[in-house]
Amino acid sequence: MGIFDRFRATALSGTNGGKPDTSGQDATLLIDEGHVLEAEGNLDEAMQRYLEAVRLAPDPARAHLNRGNILLLQGDLQGALDAFRTAIKHQPDYAGAYYNIGHALLGNGQLDEAAASYRRALEIQPDYAEVHCSLGVVLKDLGQLGDAVAHFQRALEINPDWVEAHTNLGFVSNDLYSMGNALAGKGQLESAVESYRKALEINPDFAEAYCNMGLALQEFGQLEEAVACCRRAIEIKPDLAEAHGNLGSALQKLGEFENAAASCRRAVNYQPDFAEAHSNLGIALKELGQLDSAVASCRKALEIKPDFAEAHNNLGITLHALGQLDEAETSYRRALEINPGLAVARYNLSLLFLCQGRYVEAWPNFEARYDPSYFGWNFIPPNLPFPQWQGEPLTGKSLVVWTEQGFGDNIQFARYFPMLKPGGVSRLTLVCMPPLKALLENIVGVDAVVSLSEAGSLPTHDHWIYAMSLPLLFATTVETIPASLPYLSVLPERLDKWRWQLPTDRLKVGLVWKGSATNKNGANRSLPSLSILAPLWSIPGITFISLQKGQGEDEAAIPPAGQPIAHMGSNIQDFADTAAIVTQLDLVICIDTAIAHLAGALNKPCWVLLPTASVTDWRWLRERTDSLWYPGVMRLFRQTDPDDWPATIREVAQALETWVDERVNAI
Repeated sequence: MGIFDRFRATALSGTNGGKPDTSGQDATLLIDEGHVLEAEGNLDEAMQRYLEAVRLAPDPARAHLNRGNILLLQGDLQGALDAFRTAIKHQPDYAGAYYNIGHALLGNGQLDEAAASYRRALEIQPDYAEVHCSLGVVLKDLGQLGDAVAHFQRALEINPDWVEAHTNLGFVSNDLYSMGNALAGKGQLESAVESYRKALEINPDFAEAYCNMGLALQEFGQLEEAVACCRRAIEIKPDLAEAHGNLGSALQKLGEFENAAASCRRAVNYQPDFAEAHSNLGIALKELGQLDSAVASCRKALEIKPDFAEAHNNLGITLHALGQLDEAETSYRRALEINPGLAVARYNLSLLFLCQGRYVEAWPNFEARYDPSYFGWNFIPPNLPFPQWQGEPLTGKSLVVWTEQGFGDNIQFARYFPMLKPGGVSRLTLVCMPPLKALLENIVGVDAVVSLSEAGSLPTHDHWIYAMSLPLLFATTVETIPASLPYLSVLPERLDKWRWQLPTDRLKVGLVWKGSATNKNGANRSLPSLSILAPLWSIPGITFISLQKGQGEDEAAIPPAGQPIAHMGSNIQDFADTAAIVTQLDLVICIDTAIAHLAGALNKPCWVLLPTASVTDWRWLRERTDSLWYPGVMRLFRQTDPDDWPATIREVAQALETWVDERVNAI
């Protein structure tokens, strides 16, 4: 007895009196025979069985479905679709037929139509695991990876051991990872991070996804989270060089230069040709003062990858710090030849020009500081419903000047505000940080001063402009710096507030020896402690006034024995208070901080202690002992050795002694 005879015997056994109603049973038997023939590859014979089943069956939907499968295997897509649709005519709720239509359409590349058919199958049979898996495949190909993940996961909820669904989830994880890389490359960082997160939900041990998410997060400014991601990648895969390199980059941006250098070294130990890690190592070493080694690391990166624009930029930064300005300029220009959109290189080139007094070249490039691709200052452009001023005529127009960077920057560039009304501005509004508001309200030509916290209710104006873009729009050169002093003033009531607190019988010298803890150059330009100024204490006839706020304030409040200093800083509420004190002093001695600009703007004699040339700010130019921005009142004392502030202080002490003698003799 052959196999088909056995099928028939089984189908007919137990029937009524040996005279069964064979229409339905014979159709089922024929379909089963067709399945066997189909499995053996005998498609023509299988088709004959299915056609006979269609003729015999009271409800031929299953036979039409199987007939469609044969047609699909034979390459007759349209015939297969017709058969499946005929099955649905006989059985409208036939989920399997919709599933097969989806397969046919998927094979023909009709993804949207396939997805629609799979969704219809799931409307009929929500727990159809195979359909969930197939729909996930379609959605993956359509780029709808989040929805694809949901359907693969649902298939596994129904059938936890289904290898195909697990495999497809792995593919989607890789696709999400690849999508994240593509989005990051396009600057769509939030979307990239979300793709990496989804990949990690599927595969929590996907080290590369953690690694690249760390890179995206640091570009997005979320440095602590970036560090955590890179460290997790390293836990999973300790020899993943990219993770060590990305960790080094994030630590560098956090100012942890020793740890950054160590991470970059591990990266290049695992992957000696890792150009990015060599380049980042160069910047970390530069910040640690190891300039020659920094240059060597940047050059190594360029040996590996000659057209690596970022490495040319980093080499330029290091050469600039070494004082090799021509070579630095060459490096910056090479970076911009390779990548004209590299805003950080354009910004660094502007700083090079600025420190040389090449203002015509500098100001246009200086605009790169707020380029969206450059996060050096973490600029958040104002969300204003009117355009940024680009130099068009302002006659009869209203203008908002928007704050940027630090207090000193805003004070220095406040000199431009009185120049705007003569240029035709009808109404001038300043937006500033709250501690500057009362000080700036007295500037000539300013109609309103609004703190950042109040800027949400700013009325509509014609234009807005960043404060530090005004030199560009006024075409400022070294020869045309608006340097008429003073350009700031103090209200009488503020002067009265502080007058009684200041001594009257001695020369009064204000002191500031530490900068802001949040300024990235603050450590370089700050003195180690108040005690380093001890050589000044022995000069007779002086009362020293501490203007220190924040860092160093505790030293002034309880000075060591023998350091005669009156501490005012803790009682200062804003810059208008500081200005009222400075106005009543004879001299200010300070490091490079906002107080220097405040004293200069008030036309008060000020001596500024500058760090070595490698970290001296651009506005003091190079080697000068005076300032073109504050002529006649500013004197610059430059550190010659980064480890030797005492030598600079001795020079200041000698100058101070001479200054006192001249004042005494003049009386």
